[in-house]
Amino acid sequence: MKVLILNGSPHPNGNTSIAVAELTKTFDALGVETEVVQIGQKAIRGCVACNYCKSHGGKCVFDDGVNEIAEKFAEADGLIVATPVYVGSANATTVACLDRLFWSTEFDKTMKVGASVVVCRRGGASATFDELNKYFLISNMPVAGSQYWNSVHGLVPGEAAKDAEGLQTMRTLARNMTFLLKSIALGKEKYGLPEKEPWQPTHFIH
Repeated sequence: MKVLILNGSPHPNGNTSIAVAELTKTFDALGVETEVVQIGQKAIRGCVACNYCKSHGGKCVFDDGVNEIAEKFAEADGLIVATPVYVGSANATTVACLDRLFWSTEFDKTMKVGASVVVCRRGGASATFDELNKYFLISNMPVAGSQYWNSVHGLVPGEAAKDAEGLQTMRTLARNMTFLLKSIALGKEKYGLPEKEPWQPTHFIH
């Protein structure tokens, strides 16, 4: 089992990293491989809806790291996206990365397990949590939950280490996600993936 973790914080040793470290420590104890990719300091631009990816095998036209992340995502059994909260939302780099990652890639994401983690001083955690989960829920990906919304709180660097409930929520999330990963692997082996119908795209005109 392998879980890819994207850390959207521009501060590699900030509070988001404390939450991520609690996850990786727990996954490691459970025998699940993790890879953390720090995207917060990368110059990742937003999608421009050029649809280059649709005629080039799922590769984005911009060579700024998203294509490399896509290869790791394709090989992973699960994806966790962790971000600090900026003005009640995920930070812009995280959103730009996810928009392009989920739009450009052509590989089947069905039953890969997703989870989001948000870190903030005080408010905006639940709104950002909902924002990130939408990427999974539109991609046939089950979402792993925990004992509380997946949030950790802290303002100054290192303060998240004092959030006992938040760190416990991270450990519980890792355990629950591991259970889901293993259960889905057994289910795929015995029953296969759910049947898929051809996509029938519609809009409000017809």
